[in-house]
Amino acid sequence: MLPSQAPKHLAATATRFAQGVFARACDMLVPPACMLCETRTGDQGGLCGPCWSALPLIERPYCEQLGTPFGVDLGEGALCAEAIANPPPFARLRAVMVYGDAARKLVSGLKFSDRTDLAPWMARWMVRAGGELVEQADLMVPIPLHARRLASRRYNQSAELARAIARQTGLRFQPLALARARYTPPQIGLSTTARDRNVRGAFRVPQQYRSHIEGRRVLLIDDVYTSGATAKAATRALKRAGAAEVAVLAFAKVTGAKVGGGII
Repeated sequence: MLPSQAPKHLAATATRFAQGVFARACDMLVPPACMLCETRTGDQGGLCGPCWSALPLIERPYCEQLGTPFGVDLGEGALCAEAIANPPPFARLRAVMVYGDAARKLVSGLKFSDRTDLAPWMARWMVRAGGELVEQADLMVPIPLHARRLASRRYNQSAELARAIARQTGLRFQPLALARARYTPPQIGLSTTARDRNVRGAFRVPQQYRSHIEGRRVLLIDDVYTSGATAKAATRALKRAGAAEVAVLAFAKVTGAKVGGGII
């Protein structure tokens, strides 16, 4: 080691030591537990073996455009019936897992229970699921909340996920480049048609951010992709502002189930 490198090496060693001490102190104060079943685990923020093995992760083969998992491999570039019959305005969609009990617990914790500590872990899985989208994007924007809903909830769960992805990957994050043009009632319980009508024209790119969007490949971040109404409306707003391409990365995706009911 050169003499000039010694201070940097010592600083890095000291940082790692301090991080280790802090992590051990956290483990003593709050013992590591599974994020789903709360069974004791070896590391903070992890899952126990049974919960991890039971996750309905979306892996290939899946629809190249909508990311819907296939039961059998239909070959490279295969599209599902929905993508063929009703092509979405975005280029591709990727999601970590099928929406079910596990995804519901994690998303609800982040969204409604102030569990922003879940965002980095969920974001890590999203980067794994949509790595090619992250690599090809120029910037990232979250599905925005209306100011009224943001005031009551205090934070935007999609923005928390996007912020964590940005920290992990270095992808440029523009949290204000997409805005809600009007307040919309919650989508819970609405049919696919009602969801489309509810969010039609609900998004816009503020004038001061149009130069950030124009000609860029935008990655749109959401927590749950249900009927696609929200992602499609947001995509159309970004493309009206000149986005070259829009891709969508969500934590969970509703598949093979009727839209409505208690889906958040």
